[in-house]
Amino acid sequence: MNIFITGASGLLGSRLTKLFEADGHTVTKLTRKSSGKPNERVWDARVQSLSPAVLDGCEVLVHLAGENIGDGRWTEKKKEKIRESRVNGTRILAEAIQGMSSPPQAFICASATGYYGDRGAEILTEKSEPGEGFLPEVCVAWEKAADPARDRTRVVHVRTGVVLSPDGGALAKMLFPFKMGVGGVIGSGNQYMSWITAEDSARLFQYAAMTDQVVGPVNGGTENPVTNREFTKTLGKVLFRPTIFPIPAFGAKMAFGQMAEDLLLASTRAIPEATMDFGFSFRHPTLEEALRSLDL
Repeated sequence: MNIFITGASGLLGSRLTKLFEADGHTVTKLTRKSSGKPNERVWDARVQSLSPAVLDGCEVLVHLAGENIGDGRWTEKKKEKIRESRVNGTRILAEAIQGMSSPPQAFICASATGYYGDRGAEILTEKSEPGEGFLPEVCVAWEKAADPARDRTRVVHVRTGVVLSPDGGALAKMLFPFKMGVGGVIGSGNQYMSWITAEDSARLFQYAAMTDQVVGPVNGGTENPVTNREFTKTLGKVLFRPTIFPIPAFGAKMAFGQMAEDLLLASTRAIPEATMDFGFSFRHPTLEEALRSLDL
């Protein structure tokens, strides 16, 4: 098949590209700037419309691109970039699909467990209502932006949790202080996080793309979400380092502003109920085994 991917050079996109190519598929990368390679097409999430011709020949479209939410403080300008890169980018791709004479067989869109917001210890599934606040509002609009494509193709929203990889994302930023022995719990430590290894996340996107019965939202975190305290102690155990330097909530807020409240202190206990009902199984379902598999 000919599979088109936005964000193909990112943490997940690069892994997903290798998975598809290993199975004999052709991957066409949608990029903002062309390097002249034959497997690239140019698109820009900031424009108001996209010609359907850009997607000619696309049999599956995987949309991963979006502003990095963990990079820098959330100024009003940054928040607008986070929202627009996701909502507008998804909308113009969906509208392009709507205008195609031969639309792709599937439109697989990234989303996030941020959809559910700060919900304490409440167990959340794909059927749960969205939460309140900036991230839930972005995720709701992000998923709704795919509406124009729904009557032309199968649409899936992968609500990804914290992706664990030493190569990027939250874990990569944690490793240095933890390896130096100055890691610790954040805030109360009771806040839940849904997590998944980068390998399993790429496998889930591949599964969603290749499995016809998968449709709608699927949670992209294992069946074993953990509290920040559990995560901290487990990471310290795997690294053979103490974890005795907590970061109080007010310190996190002073350092990171609203990003701390929504990413570090919010509690989201999302379970992949629909994901597993569709037949997907996680290669690394428990945290300690997952961290050890990363060869930290």
